[in-house]
Formats: sequence, structure tokens, C-alpha cells
Amino acid sequence: MAAPLPLPPGSTLGILGGGQLGRMLAQAAARLGFDVAILERETDAPAGRVAAHAIVGAYDDPAALKALADLADIITFEFENVPAASVEALMALGVEVAPGPQALAVAQDRVDEKSFLNANGVATVAFAAADSAESCVEAAGRIGAPCLMKTRREGYDGKGQVWVEHAAGAARAFEALGGRPVILEAPADFVRELSIIAARARDGAIAVYPLAENHHEKGVLRRSVAPARTSAATIAQAERIAAKILTGLAYVGVIGIELFELKDGSLLVNEIAPRVHNTGHWTQDGCEVDQFEQHIRAVAGWPLGPTAARAQVEMLNLLGDEVDGWAKYAAEPETRVHLYGKREAKPGRKMGHVNRLRGPI
Repeated sequence: MAAPLPLPPGSTLGILGGGQLGRMLAQAAARLGFDVAILERETDAPAGRVAAHAIVGAYDDPAALKALADLADIITFEFENVPAASVEALMALGVEVAPGPQALAVAQDRVDEKSFLNANGVATVAFAAADSAESCVEAAGRIGAPCLMKTRREGYDGKGQVWVEHAAGAARAFEALGGRPVILEAPADFVRELSIIAARARDGAIAVYPLAENHHEKGVLRRSVAPARTSAATIAQAERIAAKILTGLAYVGVIGIELFELKDGSLLVNEIAPRVHNTGHWTQDGCEVDQFEQHIRAVAGWPLGPTAARAQVEMLNLLGDEVDGWAKYAAEPETRVHLYGKREAKPGRKMGHVNRLRGPI
């Protein structure tokens, strides 16, 4: 039986995934009076240690899914590579999953994602699908080189992608990516990378956060500065894009939308993420209601909270052993430290982030 909405405090929210996003979602849910049940493949996961219930099991394990469904009134997820079949299994057990399966399916396949965006009036770079060495060469010749080849499914933080400098090299790139179906994307002649975090409630209400300007290194987000210094026209353009995507997906929850700003001021969508997003971490200390609480509000059927910025913020990801500098960051009066509780600091692994308050808006 579907849970009554709005979900009252004391109810249990289920989360598929036990990483840092699940941890911060669980912390936000607890502030609103909810218990949280986590399903994660590994023991001692960051989110599991702050949740009321931690279930250890594969995301496609029927017994683990049944245990989560028995505990949770509503279920959400912290990352988009949850098997679609698992979401269907949970829904068959009578528990709602939000965002819904359409958003998950679109975000899991890069060709489907860009096709959806274009069909809903949202511009992207030119792209082509390929599933063989020969079709990769043909697609690269049609799009033009250099172009970026990515696996259609999975891959994040720069993984699962390679630049193709010449069409003739597309076959070799395809093999380097494991011979899996790919997408080839034309390069974007952008001046900077922006993102917008937006939320849609169950009644269709939409709330958007100020734009962030993002800086990547080796495919990994290094820092975000928000609110981005930009024009009212650019802000309005980004908000229209967000509204088209949220409405087209009949979305419930928070979504992250990565954007390319071109020289002429137009915006292209790079990727969408049907979840809370790294480029929205600045909202924890820069906004009246942060992205994590906003997601819980939307999923639980509560009214969306205000998204106005209270301060200019620089968010810096702490990668690998950079987390060992926690004491230095904690001593900075303008810095707020957010650590994820991961046990091992592997090179390039996101171990936490800091938000530096840079003054009033």
C-alpha cells in the first residue's frame, strides 16, 4: 500500500546506495524527523553508519530489496546506476521510488539522455551512437574529429571516455573502452562550465538554486563557486532548461544539470544527474535550505523550501589524502568542513569537501 502523503515525521525513508550522497541525505532526513534505511553492497558504508537501518546486499538481491521495502515508506536513490530492474522490483512490492523509473532510465544511457533533451527543446552538442569499430569510424567522420567517445552506460568522474583525435583512431578508442556501445560527442567550444540544481515537488512546483561555476581537473570536479557571476538572461535561460527537463520527466526530487556556456551566451546541457549533485554541495552553507533537505522534502511530499543564497561560497573537493588537512580547514573561521567517513583515502577518491564562505551576495 502506498504511503500517505505528505509523509509524516517518524516515517522511514529508504535510500539505495550508501556513499557520501546517501550519508548527507540521511543526515538531512534525520533533521526533518525521519528514520532512514540504507541498502548498500558493502558493510561499514558511510551512509549506513548514520542511518537507523543498514541493509547489506547487492542492489539486485531480492531478499535485500524485500527487507528495504518492508522498512521503508518511500524509497529514493543516491546514484543513477541502480539497476532499473531493482526499482521495478521495489515498486512491485508496493513501495514508491522517487524520482521515478523514467528519470533513471534516461540518465543511465547517454544516447537516450541526449535524445530526450533534444526532444524536449533542450540543446546539446551533436552526437551519434555506435556499437562497433566500423560504426565508430563512420560516426567520427560524420561528427568530425576531434570528438569525445564515451560508453553509453556507466562511467563517471572522467572514467569510461576517451578523446578521438582522428576518425581513423575511433576503432582503437572503441576497443580501449572495452568494445561496448558508445556515444560520440562533438566538442563544445565553451567559455566555462556551469550547473544548476533544481527541484520539482509532487504538485509540479519547481524551485531552482543559483548557478554555480565549476572547475574540473582530469574529469573530476575540483571546485565550484556560487552564485556564479552571470547575467539575468543566462540565469533565466538555465531556469527554462531546468523546467523543461523536470516537467518532461514528471520528476520528483532534486536534479543536477551540468551546462556549457558558449561564447555567444547560449547554454548547452552536458549531462543530467537524477539525484543530489556534487556541484550543489555549496548549498549546505550558502542557502536557506540545502539540496539534501530539498530532495527529502520533495520525495516526502512536503512543500519545497526557499533556495535563496545567503553567502558567496567556494566549494572545494578533498581528494585522497587531502582529507588529512582537516585540522587546517577546521581552523579557518570562514570554512565549513564536511567529511564523508570513508575509511581509506585512495588517490582521487572524494573524501569530503569544504565550503569557504566568501562574503555576502
